[in-house]
Amino acid sequence: MGPNNAEKPTTRLSVMGPQAPPDQSRASDILNIEAPTAIVYCEGNFGRIDGKTANGLVRHSQAYRILSVIDSTCAKRDSGQVLDNVSNGVPILEDIEAAVNSETNMPDTLIYGMAPSTGKLSPSDRKVILNAIARGMNIVSGLHEFLSDDPEIASAAKAAKVTIRDIRKPRPSKDMRLFDGSIARVKAVRIAVLGTDCAIGKRTTATVLAKALNNRGIKTVLVGTGQTGLMQGAKYGIALDAVPPQFCCGELERVIVEACDGEDPHVILIEGQGALSHPAFCTSAFILRGSQPQGVILQHAPRRPHRCDFPNFPMPDPKSEILLIEAFADTRIVGLTINHEAMTDAEVDLAIETYSHDLGIPVTDALTRPDSHLIDMVLAAFPQLRTVPLVAAE
Repeated sequence: MGPNNAEKPTTRLSVMGPQAPPDQSRASDILNIEAPTAIVYCEGNFGRIDGKTANGLVRHSQAYRILSVIDSTCAKRDSGQVLDNVSNGVPILEDIEAAVNSETNMPDTLIYGMAPSTGKLSPSDRKVILNAIARGMNIVSGLHEFLSDDPEIASAAKAAKVTIRDIRKPRPSKDMRLFDGSIARVKAVRIAVLGTDCAIGKRTTATVLAKALNNRGIKTVLVGTGQTGLMQGAKYGIALDAVPPQFCCGELERVIVEACDGEDPHVILIEGQGALSHPAFCTSAFILRGSQPQGVILQHAPRRPHRCDFPNFPMPDPKSEILLIEAFADTRIVGLTINHEAMTDAEVDLAIETYSHDLGIPVTDALTRPDSHLIDMVLAAFPQLRTVPLVAAE
């Protein structure tokens, strides 16, 4: 998605790429200063769909203190300005040398911040990875191609005594488990945040909702299902698209049960992936089967003309996606959330009013409307949560 050059509305709206929580713009604001420092590599893709990992990390990270982003196409700009027209103090620099030289101490980590459709490392990107290793930096990657299995990169890392963290690398198959129905003993309300496309803001909406519910005193755990959420520091999660299909439902069930046992929450939110109707993805099906959610919040981008990376595939109407989800799983859609890319504030208002009337469910924008609307959406669907005391979460 390119920048929107139209007159900017009075309410801040995202103009590039996936959306972001407005109050989580800089990692250092929410991190202990002793967290590992990181440079995010996103050459040619920052603020765009394939740069969604970098976009997400700049906006919210509990695991790393993000120092800068590498992308020569928008160098010397503030990353928050590029994404959301709001400065966040995380600069974009032209190359790894500039990023390293801008810091007093050598950054701990280089994070590969792109999610290319190929899932593989390009020759030019390989040089950057090897450069970072030679400088003594650890590597974090969310690619489907595991860098720790690459002879050249693994050998260089061993010689430099640095680590390679392949986020998508699943557990050994001998340790994976099949779905066994133990999800039935999870007492927490389970809500999946699904969408009508990939890279549409599902993780962001889930992050905003989790924070809002916790602030309301409704203890909530967000279970990540993709590489970005795990990089951000999700305590419970799994890169579902890297797990063999036979084990997807069971592995997701496992982490949800672990979240229940470890936190005893009132609500468990499950981050969605892809879209149930999207022919290129099957992860939504595994999420619905493995998590057995009592409710689903659906994310939709009204102005998106076609599926990401698939110009011949038009976006579905939310009503058709709702019918498909409710036919596929024993669940119900409890609300719709808007991705406001390429929309003015007035257009968001109209979309909320129109979809609410046509679909008969609550509709909001998680970022430009009060988070109380999200809370009301959940409480309307699960009134038993109203009995939770109105106290701040610990």
